[in-house]
Amino acid sequence: VREAAVDPNVLAIKQTLYRAGPNSPIVEALMRARDADKQVAVLVELKARFDERNNIIWAKRHESHGIHVVYGFPDIKTHAKLCLVIRQEPDGIQMYVHTATGNYNPETAKVYTDLGIFTADPEIVADSSEIFNYLTGYSNQKEFRRLLVAPIQLRARLTELIAREAEHARAGREARIVVKVNAITDDQMIRVLYRAAQAGVSIDLVIRGICALRPGVPGVSDNIRVRSIVGRFLEHSRIFWFRNDGHDEMFIGSADLMERNLDRRVETLTPVRDEDVLAHLRDVVL
Repeated sequence: VREAAVDPNVLAIKQTLYRAGPNSPIVEALMRARDADKQVAVLVELKARFDERNNIIWAKRHESHGIHVVYGFPDIKTHAKLCLVIRQEPDGIQMYVHTATGNYNPETAKVYTDLGIFTADPEIVADSSEIFNYLTGYSNQKEFRRLLVAPIQLRARLTELIAREAEHARAGREARIVVKVNAITDDQMIRVLYRAAQAGVSIDLVIRGICALRPGVPGVSDNIRVRSIVGRFLEHSRIFWFRNDGHDEMFIGSADLMERNLDRRVETLTPVRDEDVLAHLRDVVL
């Protein structure tokens, strides 16, 4: 973001801020970008619990610099972590996206484990651009190319991906799911996972906080194992991996398996399409 702020070829920066913290270098860089006459649009979520004061202060400073500040929706928190940079290149306009599991917050970044993807993948940047249009009221998008987006289609797509593993298991093919999130409390998703386990899918859940799913119940969740990791750093990354009969699919993002994340927040899950990165996350992190 600092580099984009001073790059003369950058035309615009768009950013979501959920918990920016009291001394955010990102916020300072965004204001420098606006001072350099770049278009800057920021979604500031005022309802981030315990950070309301900081976010109101940052929002006012943004507006005083001429930044287009959007406050999101009255009844839905914007929890997605997205930064979009639009740059003039020799062969035309190019967009770059950073999408993450963690907040753009310098304090939590020191003590939380999180993941981010920086990409120019055309489908992911197109989806990200449309999410910003959705957040600013210029779009009523219902379909996305690659991203899974709540509250629009994230629940339905996760249900489909879990059900697909169940079909693989019933057909005798490779079927495995590993999910790493902060919490799982949504009763519908729990039932979907139970049904997949009963179909023969091997399921591992790494749940840092609350887990309302009961593993190891005979005839219900024999194939599900749950663990929580409490270590030096707070485990905050969300990863969803589906074996898909050897054609791995993986997503990282901001959403936990909770009703609020699936139905009452703007969340994104981004596919990990680079094979080396996917292998690292699967074999080392998970």
